[in-house]
Order: sequence, then structure tokens, then C-alpha cells
Amino acid sequence: MRGAWAGTATAAAALLGAVAAAPAPPGWTAGAAEGRPYVYLEGAAGSVLEDTLSVTNPGPKPLTVRLSGQGTPLAFAARTVTVPARTRADVPFAVTVTADTVPGEHRGTVSAEAGGREVRVPVHLRVSGPSLAALTIEKVRLDGSGTVHYTLVNRGNTVLAPSLSLRAEGLYGTVVDRPSRALPLTLGPGERITRSEPWPDPPALDSITLHLRATAPGAPAATARAERVFVSGGAIAGGAGVLLAAAGAAALAARRRRDRDDRAAPAAEGTGLPVEEGQLVDATAGADR
Repeated sequence: MRGAWAGTATAAAALLGAVAAAPAPPGWTAGAAEGRPYVYLEGAAGSVLEDTLSVTNPGPKPLTVRLSGQGTPLAFAARTVTVPARTRADVPFAVTVTADTVPGEHRGTVSAEAGGREVRVPVHLRVSGPSLAALTIEKVRLDGSGTVHYTLVNRGNTVLAPSLSLRAEGLYGTVVDRPSRALPLTLGPGERITRSEPWPDPPALDSITLHLRATAPGAPAATARAERVFVSGGAIAGGAGVLLAAAGAAALAARRRRDRDDRAAPAAEGTGLPVEEGQLVDATAGADR
């Protein structure tokens, strides 16, 4: 590969001579060869996979492009390429899949930069072998404003498109129940992302148990929970007022009962029987019988 590219570069140099590179025209392009939207490579761990990057220079002067790669171990035949005017150059590159690379999907980019402008071409690499889809929810936290914080982690070797549902239980039942919905993200193997879910109207006084459930095609559902007690100053003041009012009502009721008891007639002396108004009791009546 290096020899083939070296020959191409030498021929281009012979045709152009010692022409200095001019500022990059705005219309230059870079992309996967044959007009593909991205580079797709597939192979086993321990293999070397090859493809080409097409750089097109429609301008009237040569274009010098610097090449780089991210996310996957990319190697170029040349890191700097000079493309003649009105010419397309197909630049070979290789991806080395190390022996310890886990099976599944991996992502990267090939970048071409010229004249302060950068073009990135996605690289999709699939390493053959058994696939595993696994998703977890970690570091779940419910803050005082009601915002839910959590981290999604892809523990498998396939790309995941997660969905999330949320339910919050209080002392008197369910206070929030959000059905499962697709999240605007994807997670590559080993990737993690921290997100937050707003709760615009959290309770002023309640003990909340939060339940999160994340799903993704092919992966077992992941669940997590968090707990928090909400106590606001207004709720405390209101609760204290209710307690004082209840205590005052109880004291008034007790005082009224005492007043009724005081107005009742005293018990008859020596008999233990109550004395009704206008009634006389003969204390010797029992003795005569």
C-alpha cells in the first residue's frame, strides 16, 4: 500500500513541479470512496482492514490536505497529500484491529483539513464474533429541585438506542408516571453519558421513591431507584399551624366537657345516686324496710 501511494505521489510531483500550495478553495470535498456516506469495515480481531478516502479539488490550483483519524487505530499511506487542480485523489488508509478488540460495533472518523476547514468522514467498524447488548443505569440522584440525574452505561459490544421511563411514589401514591420514550442519543460499546430529567412541580412535603427503567433493543431492561424526603419551609409553617389549630380545638372541647360536668347536680349523700331537680331523698327509707 505504501509503495503504491508513493508512486502516485511521485507522478503527481513530476507533473506539478515545484508549485507552492495555494489557499484551499471552498469547494473541495472529502468522503468515503465511491460516494458512500461513510466508511464501513468488517473483520475479525487481529486483522488489518483497508479502504480509501476520496479528496476532490475542483479549484485551479493544487490543494494540500492533512489527514488524521480518531476513535480507531488508523494508518495512512501519507499524512499530507497534495491534490492537483481539478483532480480527485483516492488516499489509501488501513485500520488495525488488535487481537484484544471486543466483538461488536466500533466508531471512528477520518478527518481531512485544508485552509482552516475540516471535513470528517464517519468510520463504522464491525469486529466479528458473538455480540452482547447490555445497558445499566448508574449514579441515580434526585436533587432538592426535583431534577433527576442519572448515568447510562453501555456494558456490551453493540451500539444501543436507549429508551427511559420514570415513576415516583409518595406516601399517598404515585406522583409522577412518565411512560417509556426514546432518548435522543446512541451509546457505543463502553460509552457512558450523564443526563438529567426535569420535574417542574416536586412535592412540598413528601417522602419520594424514584424508579427509573431503561431499555434498548436486544438488551435486558435496566432499573435503578433513589429516595428523597421533600420538606419546604412553607410546608413546615403550614403543618405547624395545623397542629396548633388541632391542639386549640382539643383544649376547647376539654374545657366545655368540664363545664358541663360542673353544672351537673351533685350525687346524693350516702346513697351514691344522683339527685334530680325537685326530688327529695329519704335517707332512712332503706332502714325501715
